Amino acid sequence: QAQLMESGGDSVQAGGSLRLSCTASIYILSIECIGWFRLAPGKEPEGVATIDGRGRKTYADSVKGRFTISRNNANNTLHLQMKALQTEDTAMYYCAGHRASTSVGCGVQSIRTPEYRGQGTQVTVSS
Repeated sequence: QAQLMESGGDSVQAGGSLRLSCTASIYILSIECIGWFRLAPGKEPEGVATIDGRGRKTYADSVKGRFTISRNNANNTLHLQMKALQTEDTAMYYCAGHRASTSVGCGVQSIRTPEYRGQGTQVTVSS
């Protein structure tokens, strides 16, 4: 089972940008579905973005056009570039992964209930 460690969370003003990183303890391409979900106080977990073994990406509607997920296979790192941040983006962001299958797939719904995740990194956006 992979261990994941996030970094890059910070406090920024609305309209700003942040880049989150996640380092995996195993070869990242061996993780069939890897991505980010976020958890805000009093809310359900929200899948943010995923990338599968073939490089196919999915995004939550709320972040499309603003967030970009990418993967660096050489150093086993996953990134989430976030632009035009809004106060609604304030949450704890978790890097997470799970096996994929024809029934489970890989997407912003499946990443909400991963097999493993990191400790999280806090993103706070102020107006």
